[in-house]
Amino acid sequence: MLDTLLTMQQRLNATPHLLRLGRLFCETVLIEVEDQSFYLQFRDGRLVSVTPGPSSKTPWRFALRTDKAALEAFWQPLPAPGFHDIFGLVKIGRGRIDGDILVLVKNLRFFKEFMALGRATDSREQPA
Repeated sequence: MLDTLLTMQQRLNATPHLLRLGRLFCETVLIEVEDQSFYLQFRDGRLVSVTPGPSSKTPWRFALRTDKAALEAFWQPLPAPGFHDIFGLVKIGRGRIDGDILVLVKNLRFFKEFMALGRATDSREQPA
């Protein structure tokens, strides 16, 4: 999981339109996959750090919580219906979004496209 998040960090840095979309996004986001927690710190649309958790001392603005199988399905090159979007995961009961929803909605396109960076781009790449 950590390897996929670090790969997403590299892909974000190589995606100018996404950096432009997120240029005002400066928040910490919690990604929780079963018993693993990761704090993603964004500054000006760049992912500056990925910190494994859990930590009760790390503040976050919103959280995406899901299970490993659902996230792996989400990160497939052509995900099945319901696994194609973070709100799709919520709708089918495989994900939960907590925290300051307004911050998420204000930066929705950026965050959704960032999360899609974990998708394998060819048949040799598989998400971790």
